[in-house]
Amino acid sequence: MKLYHHPLSGHSHRARLFLSLAGVEHELVEVDLAAGAHKKPEFLALNPLGQVPVLDDDGTVVADSNAILIYLAKKLGLHDWLPQDPAASAAVQKWLSVAAGQIAYGPAAARLITVFGADFRPEEVIGRAHAILAVTEAQLAGCNFIADSKPTVADVALYSYIARAPEGNVDLQAYPNVRAWLARIEALPGFVEFGRTPVGLAA
Repeated sequence: MKLYHHPLSGHSHRARLFLSLAGVEHELVEVDLAAGAHKKPEFLALNPLGQVPVLDDDGTVVADSNAILIYLAKKLGLHDWLPQDPAASAAVQKWLSVAAGQIAYGPAAARLITVFGADFRPEEVIGRAHAILAVTEAQLAGCNFIADSKPTVADVALYSYIARAPEGNVDLQAYPNVRAWLARIEALPGFVEFGRTPVGLAA
């Protein structure tokens, strides 16, 4: 398998993290976002949206980080990571939607300001980040993982941007359950770290 990624992209990291957690051999192909490589015809042929990550599985091309998680879990038969029970599956899907919604527009957006110079209003996106972190903190009260008693693709989808939220000036000190959950993810066999950037509260 070949993963087109960028090392500072949390979306890319979640795909890379799951490949590693699942023990899948893969080739990493870095896409130079600063040089506009994601807007070149050859990359747009893979993903017309011009976004990383993209997974190429021997000609089967999957774009979108959450879609990659689902594809890998289904292809590899990883039912622990993607439960088949309707209620458990729905719980995972709910948190995948949170990753694509509130996480993307909260901690991920806050980090885009400091890492990539995005033109967002800091007070607005940081406020959104704390709102979803409060919900996540409550969800993790008495639970080791976000959607099940075991880690699922929902945990993978949430991890990267929450772990690096301080880079976007989002303080995690008020969320002990979240911080304990991050540590549990980091202790999983096959875990790969998301590169750190010395900005925001992480400066």
